Amino acid sequence: MSPPQPQSPHHSPHQSPPHSLPGTADERHRVVVLALPGVIPFELGIPYRIFGKARSADRRRLYEVVTCTPEPGLVPTDADFPIAVELGPEALAEADTIVVPASYELGPVHEEGRMTEPLGTALAHARPGVRWVSICTGSFVLAAAGLLDGRPATTHWSSVDRFQRLFPTVKVDPNVLFVDDGDVLTSAGVASGIDLCLHLVRRDHGTAVANDVARRSLVPPHRDGGQAQYIPRPLPEAQQATTTAARAWALGRLDRPVSLRELAAQESMSVRTFTRRFREEVGVSPGQWLTQQRVERARHLLEGTDLSVDQVTREAGFGSPASLRQHFQAAVGVSPTAYRRTFRAGAEAGTAPGADARA
Repeated sequence: MSPPQPQSPHHSPHQSPPHSLPGTADERHRVVVLALPGVIPFELGIPYRIFGKARSADRRRLYEVVTCTPEPGLVPTDADFPIAVELGPEALAEADTIVVPASYELGPVHEEGRMTEPLGTALAHARPGVRWVSICTGSFVLAAAGLLDGRPATTHWSSVDRFQRLFPTVKVDPNVLFVDDGDVLTSAGVASGIDLCLHLVRRDHGTAVANDVARRSLVPPHRDGGQAQYIPRPLPEAQQATTTAARAWALGRLDRPVSLRELAAQESMSVRTFTRRFREEVGVSPGQWLTQQRVERARHLLEGTDLSVDQVTREAGFGSPASLRQHFQAAVGVSPTAYRRTFRAGAEAGTAPGADARA
C-alpha cells in the first residue's frame, strides 16, 4: 500500500525555534500559562504536568512553567473552587511559549469573536516571536487576537461550527487532535492538550524525552487518529468485530509492504467493511495510519541507531528514500538527515537535544 500524505496531526514547515535553549536554570525555555476566568482546572494543569516533567539526560529540568492571569488573585474556574494566581500579565513578556487553556467565561470572544479590552491589554505584553499554544477552545482567544488569520487550526469538535462562523479566514481542520503551524499551535478538546504538549516536547527534545514524560504521566506517547473518533455516533451492534488484530499484525511487519486486502483478511472482513470500520475506530484511513506508524518507526531509528537513511527506509517500510523524505518532511517538518543531525548533536554533548527538530 503506497503511503498517503499524513493528515493527523497537522504540521507546517513554517517552524521557528524557541527563544531559549535548555541548559542552565536561566536558559530554560519559559512556558507561561494564561489562566482566564472560568478556566477548566484539568486543562490548566496540563502544561505543568507535561513540560514540568521533561528532563535532560542528566535529569535537569528543560522547561520553566509559570502561571499568570490578567488580574492577579483568585481566578474563578468552571469547578466549585477558584485558583489563586499571583502573577499578572507582565509574566507574558518573559515567555518563550504562551499556553491558553479553555475557559467558559470568554464572553464576547466566544460569542462574537471579538477581543475584549482587558484581555487584549494582557496579550499585548507578549514579545514578538513567542510561540503560541491553545488548548481546546482557547483557540477562540488566539483567533480573536488575529493570530490565526489565514492559518490552519483546530478546536473542540463541538465548537467547530461556531469557530468557523466567527473566524472565516481560519483554515479549520475538525478532524485532527492538534495542528502544528510552527509558531502557533492549537489542540482539539480537553485531553488533546496532552497530545499537543507531548508533541512540543518531542519537537524540542526528541522522542526519548517525550516518551519518558508520557510514561511518568501514564499516557500514550502518541495517539492514533484524530478527534473524529470521539464525535458521538450510533452505537455499534453488540459483538461487532474490531480492527485491533489487524493493527497489531501490521505493526509487526512495518518493514514489509502491507496491502489493504491483507489487513482486511486479518479480521475476515471485506475491504469495504474493514475500511469503514477502521476509520470509525481510529479516525483516519488504514493508509494514513500506516504512514503515521512508519514515520514513527523512522524517528526511533534515526534517533537511536546508526543505520543509514537507506536502511531506515527499508526498516520503516517506505518504498524509497525519496518516499521517506517526502512523508517524514510532511509529518515532522524536517528531512530525516536534518532530524538525525539535530538530535545526534544533543546526544554527543551529553544532554538532551537542545533546540528542536526543525533546523
